[in-house]
Amino acid sequence: MLGVFAGAAALAFAGAYVGPAAFALSETPSASDETTTVYASTMDDAQTLLTAESSVVAAELNRGGYTAYETPKPTPTPTASQSESSGSPAASLPYYTGGGAPAEWMAAAGIAEADMAYVDYIVGRESGWNPNATNKSSGACGLVQAYPCSKVPGNGYDPVDNLRWGNGYAIGRYGSWAAAFDFWSRNHWW
Repeated sequence: MLGVFAGAAALAFAGAYVGPAAFALSETPSASDETTTVYASTMDDAQTLLTAESSVVAAELNRGGYTAYETPKPTPTPTASQSESSGSPAASLPYYTGGGAPAEWMAAAGIAEADMAYVDYIVGRESGWNPNATNKSSGACGLVQAYPCSKVPGNGYDPVDNLRWGNGYAIGRYGSWAAAFDFWSRNHWW
């Protein structure tokens, strides 16, 4: 029953939608019209306005140009460089600018080669291996997102210092990097 009703409704909708256009196409164009589109033939009806005096007034359309407004791209806010630091805590953070690769950093931090896959997984999700990653809401910093950043001996943004602290955290809290990985996999934090 519902299918019959739906089919009838679809046919009625199609008729209401296509009907005016079909009638407009079936009209014979006058000799002065070279080409008549469905849009043009239905515009005659849409361009009239009946007023209280029952006289017909043609609505004028401005078919001239148009103005487009494009929102300008914002000017980037300049950031202070290390030499321009004003002494504020945010400006004096010792960001990491050195090179290196994750495997080198892990080896230098004393992480066992057997644990490197676990470290890679956790650090990849915590900071994307960006030594300068900082959580804007909590202030956690570095590769393993140490919180607070001041817990890291040395420089929280130095990848070796950060991983060395993370190694102690993983073993101290979870017993191993494998257990830290298991916890992270279930909770998406560590």
